[in-house]
Amino acid sequence: MKINKSTNLSLDQFIDWALYDKNSGYYMKQNPFGKGGDFITAPNITRLFSEIISIWLITFLKSLGSPKNFNLIELGAGNGEMIKVICETLKNFPEHFNSCNFMIHEKSQYLIEQQKKNLKSEKVTWIQDLEENYTNPTIFLANEFFDALPIKQFFKRQDDWYEKFVDLRDPKHAKFNEIKTNIKIIEKKLNFEISKEQNIIEYSPDAFKYLKIIADRIEKNEGGILIIDYGYLNEKMQDTLQAVNNHKYSNILENIGESDITYNINFNLFQKFINQYKNLDTLVTTQKKFLSSMGILQRAEIVSKDIDFSKKTDLFYRIRRLIDEKQMGELFKVMLIKTKNNKIQTGFQSD
Repeated sequence: MKINKSTNLSLDQFIDWALYDKNSGYYMKQNPFGKGGDFITAPNITRLFSEIISIWLITFLKSLGSPKNFNLIELGAGNGEMIKVICETLKNFPEHFNSCNFMIHEKSQYLIEQQKKNLKSEKVTWIQDLEENYTNPTIFLANEFFDALPIKQFFKRQDDWYEKFVDLRDPKHAKFNEIKTNIKIIEKKLNFEISKEQNIIEYSPDAFKYLKIIADRIEKNEGGILIIDYGYLNEKMQDTLQAVNNHKYSNILENIGESDITYNINFNLFQKFINQYKNLDTLVTTQKKFLSSMGILQRAEIVSKDIDFSKKTDLFYRIRRLIDEKQMGELFKVMLIKTKNNKIQTGFQSD
């Protein structure tokens, strides 16, 4: 994107430039995952996470009647570790492995190259168009995908709404400003009321585009989407915008293109969006409850039976990171969007 003297970008346009500009975007020029990156995602903490997702997937396939041909699409696959372990695990279940079309939807060409290196022995294809007219059931996996999509922010000042913009006339001294807006026009575009009883509005237009494409597909051809991300369930929206640089929180407007910019998903808003579909349903729980009910601790006991004490200690330390309430266990939520006629509860059982 060319910066000029009049460059004043809405927040989502700024984030899209900072993260996805083909020359200088954060995700387009480096691998942000793992020890050398700014964050480590659950599949890279322990492969047991991906094994548990595989077990859930097999259960979900049974709820669909074990289709003879289905698509598994991971959205934003990072370094490809999760889908790699899922491929390896499903090989133990040839009926499902042979029926599965493994796919990745990835925006970053840099990460596609990383994924191809990691997945060279697996039958995975890369797709850009999610609207392609598949007729078989599709299951989508979105682990820390939605939090990386650009967001808009609006703030209520007395009775008026203002949208956050970024003044980039001098990129080294970027600053926020606000422009008065008609929120009713925004709601008309979204096709549902977003401002009711809110003082802050924070949402990703791209997230709603993805959810619409995916919800239409699920309603038409069955399937579902499993979303795993950090977020909250309150009806009241919050300002959760943040940047991470070198494993530390940083100023959004500093180190542009060198920092990850992210936010916390409002899962309540996702539920409201899906409620527009009369044939779709949502289930949501915490990562702790999901992984625990799927038996991650029992699985860890089995695989660690014959390994030495230090390796066993390390394994349980990693699992604690995933399920501890003070770490990822409560902050991360797991949401399933499915058809109402599919009565599956696995992973989402009430206490």
